[in-house]
Amino acid sequence: MGVIQDIAPILKKKELTLVESYEERDEVYTFIFKKEEGLTWKAGQHGIFSITHKKIKKSTRPFSVASAPFENTIKVSTRISEAPSEFKKALLELEPGMKLNMRGPVGPLYIDHETPALLIAGGIGITPFRAILKEAEQQGRHQLQLLYIDSKESFLYKNELDEIAKDTSITVNYLNSREELYAGMDIFIKEHNDA
Repeated sequence: MGVIQDIAPILKKKELTLVESYEERDEVYTFIFKKEEGLTWKAGQHGIFSITHKKIKKSTRPFSVASAPFENTIKVSTRISEAPSEFKKALLELEPGMKLNMRGPVGPLYIDHETPALLIAGGIGITPFRAILKEAEQQGRHQLQLLYIDSKESFLYKNELDEIAKDTSITVNYLNSREELYAGMDIFIKEHNDA
């Protein structure tokens, strides 16, 4: 029964309306869509997004949903380089009020709220963890630690993550090397070996 519940959303197509889009930092853009009534998901899941305003070859792409369900929007952030794919060019063309389709959200990347959890993110891979941390903050869950590695030290959502960590016992560590990452993992494992 659990598997069917997890994959059933992929069969239903939702139409999402763009509320706003903006550049977070160099080559990283965020798109915020109005949440369709009745749409639910678990923080950490991803949607399958389809461009509908123009014909392109590969019109469908998966993106992690960076917003928690209680935020009432679908937030997606992605890197868009100077030479973007057709799909990402089409994303940049979206203006408020324009629509695209989404199937899902689906996927098994969500956490057990009863045990301590170590989250590891790199670069743009922070998007599903933003949703998880926002939900944990809202629900008062405080057994999370995030190790966020970015060799360029251009940490996406840094201000939001700092706010979450400031008012909770959720820990956020910003790292710029694999050595720091491995050390952080070792510390977490030693601290929670019996948990």
